[in-house]
Amino acid sequence: MSEKATRSGRVTIRDVAEDAGVSVAAVSKVLRDAYGVSDALRTNVRASMSKLGYRPLAAARGMRGQTYTIGLVLPDIRNPFFADIMTGVNTALERSQYRAMIGISHSSVETEMAMVESMIDRQMDGLLMIGSTEDRENLNTIAQRKPLVAIGHHDPEASGFDTVNNHDQQGAMLVVKHLVANGYRRIAMLSLISGTSTILAQRELGYRRGMMEAGLGKHIGIVNSSQTLREVQINARRMLTGSQPPDAIFCWTDLIALEVISVAKELGLSIPDDLAVVGYDNTMFCDFAQNNLTSIDQSGEQLGLQATRLLMERIKGRTTAEHFVVTPRIVVRQSSTPTSGRS
Repeated sequence: MSEKATRSGRVTIRDVAEDAGVSVAAVSKVLRDAYGVSDALRTNVRASMSKLGYRPLAAARGMRGQTYTIGLVLPDIRNPFFADIMTGVNTALERSQYRAMIGISHSSVETEMAMVESMIDRQMDGLLMIGSTEDRENLNTIAQRKPLVAIGHHDPEASGFDTVNNHDQQGAMLVVKHLVANGYRRIAMLSLISGTSTILAQRELGYRRGMMEAGLGKHIGIVNSSQTLREVQINARRMLTGSQPPDAIFCWTDLIALEVISVAKELGLSIPDDLAVVGYDNTMFCDFAQNNLTSIDQSGEQLGLQATRLLMERIKGRTTAEHFVVTPRIVVRQSSTPTSGRS
């Protein structure tokens, strides 16, 4: 390390070049992921960077056109499914210089836009928005300023940004088909209050289609709740203590389904003989013995991987929109498989 770097405490690109035995220009090419850089040079330079503790200044990189950071906007951090997506994002970024910076919108339009503006102001190279509350017009406006991929937003006609989804309508239909096959008839859906969510609209449509195709149109019942656990508890208790309680509840996400199971057990109901419960996302908590929750697997890690791949392509110049869709599958567990046959 040079004497100047030792005195200042900051390692420079020149120090890295000296240690690696290459030119400053070569180090710069590695930092920029420039075309034509050999694996041997990249490995050599990165080894020197690691040994010396070199960290490029984000502000300086921004002045050169890239900061090698992407913004990841989440609706909240309580839903474990978002952790699955983040795992996929981080896996996709492992072999790159990019790092993801996270913002939490709390499902608020105002907060979400404030997060987006902050990320753009900090010159992040692109944005991943999960479960966005924005419509196509607003998303297009964002995409004109920064490369954008929306996860959990159905808009196959969008041309200014990419989307990554699972087939939510098909997933909901799988739930209804499974429950009907196991003898349940009074199947209700516990959904979220949201006037702008395309994923909820698709899941509700799939539920309705599934019920109609099964000849159960008279039992269609969708209850929309806020996402707070207190409201979920109140609505679940109201559903289960009404004059015609459901014998199965399809919940829009696993986190809500687990709360429904808790309420049902408090009321003395047996899962699944008195009530079947099915969630959506197939998060790790479904496998816990006390939960045994049947759920739709929408491959959260794969969604994160594919969204990051598309964003990197956007950052590198691709302009044609792509819309990636994962085929869902139902993972059956004890919460929806009665121990005795149902009439």
